Amino acid sequence: MASTAGSSGAFKIHQTDGSEALVAEVRSYSFDSTADTIEKSVMGDTARTYLAGLGSSTVSVEVYWDSTDQAQFDERATVYWELYPTGTGTGEKYYHGSGIVTGKTISAAFDGMTEASFSIQNSGAVTEATA
Repeated sequence: MASTAGSSGAFKIHQTDGSEALVAEVRSYSFDSTADTIEKSVMGDTARTYLAGLGSSTVSVEVYWDSTDQAQFDERATVYWELYPTGTGTGEKYYHGSGIVTGKTISAAFDGMTEASFSIQNSGAVTEATA
């Protein structure tokens, strides 16, 4: 299994006008995916049994805040996104989906950069593809 430096990743969103934008100055990102389970145990069973339930996923992106960056978005916006863990080159694996921006935070300290973070609750399935 090959290891990958986190610095090679990229995050894109598609704008409402149909254009694609690479999110600038990304510091970090996370993609979290979970699945519910449905218990189907009955009286007399000696162990619990389960069925696979619905899946759910979220994406979080942390960036240096830039008021001129068109790819930074507001809460309640619906966005289509693409996450490239190893870069955007040909043959690279990436993930894509769409969701609702559920959070936006802008923070700063006197001795640091102004930063922003965005949280997206995905709606529907996230797909794995190859560039």
